[in-house]
Amino acid sequence: MNHSEICALAAALLLLVTVSNADDKVLSLRGDVDLDAAAISPTIKRWEPDQDVLPRDFVQQPPLVPHSIDDYKINQNSNKCLTCHSWANYRGAGATKISQTHFSDRDESVLANIAPRRYFCTQCHVAQMDTKPLIENSFEPVKAIRER
Repeated sequence: MNHSEICALAAALLLLVTVSNADDKVLSLRGDVDLDAAAISPTIKRWEPDQDVLPRDFVQQPPLVPHSIDDYKINQNSNKCLTCHSWANYRGAGATKISQTHFSDRDESVLANIAPRRYFCTQCHVAQMDTKPLIENSFEPVKAIRER
């Protein structure tokens, strides 16, 4: 089979799956909601204002981002977080410096720069938003680290 035949077969299978599932209702955590894009109006979420360091709820929890990161660019060529949080800039910015753990690769070899697996900050660190949770949550913070 050549490349164009494989593409044609994949397109035909996709069409078949789409047609066979056209009458199925999609159920999500948001309930029995029609996913017609024209019927959905976006809900604008409000970022929480900048605040002090947020408390952690469990051991080894990555720190939460206490400020908006809207429009932050993080890609292979640029990381806006490093403007304030790098070891060279954190004092002047009054920011938390990047942990030493971010300079080790998966074999625990110490690197001169941030390890590629730790470069994309928003994989682990999340900004807080004023929004209703999708599901109920009864999580209790670890008592040993709970604020007193």
